[in-house]
Amino acid sequence: MMRANFLKLLYPLAGIAIILIAWHLYVVLLRVPTVVLPGPLQVSAATTTHAKILLEESWVTTLECIYGFALALGLGIPIAVVMTYSRVTNLMFYPLLVASQSIPKVAVAPILLVWFGTGIESKLAMAFVIAFFPIVVDTATGLRSTSPELLELARSLQCSRLQTFFKIQLPSALPSIFSGAKIAVTLAVIGAVIGEFIGSNEGLGNLLLTANSQLNTPLAWAALVVLSVLGMILYGAVVLAERIMMPWAPDGAHKL
Repeated sequence: MMRANFLKLLYPLAGIAIILIAWHLYVVLLRVPTVVLPGPLQVSAATTTHAKILLEESWVTTLECIYGFALALGLGIPIAVVMTYSRVTNLMFYPLLVASQSIPKVAVAPILLVWFGTGIESKLAMAFVIAFFPIVVDTATGLRSTSPELLELARSLQCSRLQTFFKIQLPSALPSIFSGAKIAVTLAVIGAVIGEFIGSNEGLGNLLLTANSQLNTPLAWAALVVLSVLGMILYGAVVLAERIMMPWAPDGAHKL
């Protein structure tokens, strides 16, 4: 068991090491200008030098992601439940929900900026808009895929609709709900950064734009690295919640 866990940790680290070595060799051997592509050592130095500002800006982006993701969960799951139980509601709104995904999210961001201003609210809303769809779709799919045999058993035991939902349908749908949540939490990071690109004076997205405008490419790449770490941390938090709420699931079920 310990060997298996060690290998799970070793393989990603080995992959990162290979990428960093290839990146370093590419930059050094081809003499790529720093303004075009800094090497990993330069990015590491920029991360250390600007650690304070990176931490401050990452905290702002983290809050935007968490709030947007939490709002998507809080609204997406109940809406999916309603659409699952009400055929009329599903027919009325599900096609509109699917059609809304064809709208470029970058085009929505300026509208949200007008509605909510340049504060955290517009970035939260952008994160919510992007994270909402996978949660609704995966939750509805999970609820609809409940085993007919289990539903028949609940009817034979004269369970109420609430009992059937909380004892059978919701537990059966948890794998799908968490699959959607793992996708949504990474999309929330993208949404928050898009919002910061459009209009903000704080956050990692704003820092990235500022660094690019100043041709400080190492700092821009450092911001990208912090964003990727943030996404992995949020993803890991959802996986941890999945393990806590689904202790019966095998290890493979906790993977996306």
